[in-house]
Amino acid sequence: MLEVKTKAPDFTLKDKDGKEVSLSDFKGKKVVVYFYPKDDTPGCTKQACNFRDNFNTFVSNDIVVIGISRDDETSHADFVNKYDLPFILLSDPEEKVLKVYDVLDENSPTLGVIRTTYVIDENGIIEKANKDVKAEIDGEDVLNYLGIL
Repeated sequence: MLEVKTKAPDFTLKDKDGKEVSLSDFKGKKVVVYFYPKDDTPGCTKQACNFRDNFNTFVSNDIVVIGISRDDETSHADFVNKYDLPFILLSDPEEKVLKVYDVLDENSPTLGVIRTTYVIDENGIIEKANKDVKAEIDGEDVLNYLGIL
């Protein structure tokens, strides 16, 4: 896991529409980046829906939400459409960003993704790193941490 108070590594990945999105696109804004194992699975769906249900609060506080998994763009598009997800989902099938952000479980036979959420401040510094994520309340936990809820 990356350390709090260190610079968040920049990345560029494709969203559900094939558009490239970089962390640096959001300089000057607080960004929540959450890593999750797989689209449309029970825990990941609960996590995404919790961010969806709290999305207006994130937006009204000028906070960007980005979810990242190995899933491809088509899978993300289906996931977004099925659950009406309003935030950015990025595809990392080559695991480049997953490795840089240290969210792969080396002990898992399938090299699983550790559900992890980072809060990155307006200057690109990691403000909070959480690998003890409770999927069904992750968005609320972030908002509570930020003193918004």
